[in-house]
Amino acid sequence: MDIKEKIEEIVEKIKKNPEIKKDFEKDPVKAIEKLLGVDLPDDIVEKVIDGVKAKIAVDSVADIAGKLKKFF
Repeated sequence: MDIKEKIEEIVEKIKKNPEIKKDFEKDPVKAIEKLLGVDLPDDIVEKVIDGVKAKIAVDSVADIAGKLKKFF
């Protein structure tokens, strides 16, 4: 399993679907396992969750920066 690739897939699904985003915020472990369709060891799930949160944060900052550029 390519964790980086799975993180990208999950982030896209979370961005496109508010219900998935809500589930992820409420119970990230359950949401990730549901999206992947497998029950993973806790250490792998935690790495995926951390990666998804980091990617969402980076994307959010990039979106804000892009919007700010319009003012300059």
